[in-house]
Amino acid sequence: MTEAAGPTFGPSALATPANALTLARLLATPVFVGMILAWGPNWWTVAVGVAVAGSDGVDGWVARRQGTTRSGAFLDPLADKAVVLGAFFALAAGGHLPWAPVLLIGAREVAMSAYRSWVGRRGVSIPARTSAKAKTWVQDLAIATCLVPPLAGAHTLQLAAVWVAAAITVFTGWQYFVDGRRAFRRAAA
Repeated sequence: MTEAAGPTFGPSALATPANALTLARLLATPVFVGMILAWGPNWWTVAVGVAVAGSDGVDGWVARRQGTTRSGAFLDPLADKAVVLGAFFALAAGGHLPWAPVLLIGAREVAMSAYRSWVGRRGVSIPARTSAKAKTWVQDLAIATCLVPPLAGAHTLQLAAVWVAAAITVFTGWQYFVDGRRAFRRAAA
């Protein structure tokens, strides 16, 4: 006897396996950031970083199979931002990266979260773009260039990676802003 296909959880569910994975990612973020600050480039830090970043794909896969939720739609991007910004700030504080691109990335992430929340309260949803997933991958790669021990001394590579990440981050922020304006126009029409 086979089980019926379809979502296991409805959109208002809170206690789901996908949300548990996302919450675990949020709770593991301070450990990851602490490891960056205490140990810098280190294979243990890389292993924890890969596990934390990799859980993003796993919770998304679980959510798509068992049913996406409004709480997951809120928690998942929050966890992504916490991991990325925590790592970037720790790397800048440790002198591994310059502050300018890190602050640019941080400002965009905070501004976009506020913007999406603002438009959401007005009944407008801005769906995630594929470019936003690419942005997260590029950010993760920029972080990895600082943490993977053989790359720890490759400062030119690290600078290039963080500035490319900053540029893509700003570009995708502009895309979200344009998408939000279009959604408002459609809602008003």
